[in-house]
Amino acid sequence: MIPRSRSDCVDGEHAGRLVVRTTAPPLDGRANDAVCRIVAAYLGVSPRNVTIVSGHRSRDKRLRVDP
Repeated sequence: MIPRSRSDCVDGEHAGRLVVRTTAPPLDGRANDAVCRIVAAYLGVSPRNVTIVSGHRSRDKRLRVDP
């Protein structure tokens, strides 16, 4: 995750991980919510089906995606 970027997007893959950019700041969970929303749109699932399993306070996160 790269907070405070110019746009909200999945910016490809690096070392087997998705690179997610968000305009949201890393305050009060706003960037985490944005990451879930961006990944959900990228995968074509509902945002409520994407949850952060670990890494809530880290740039590296592990997500769970339910179909």
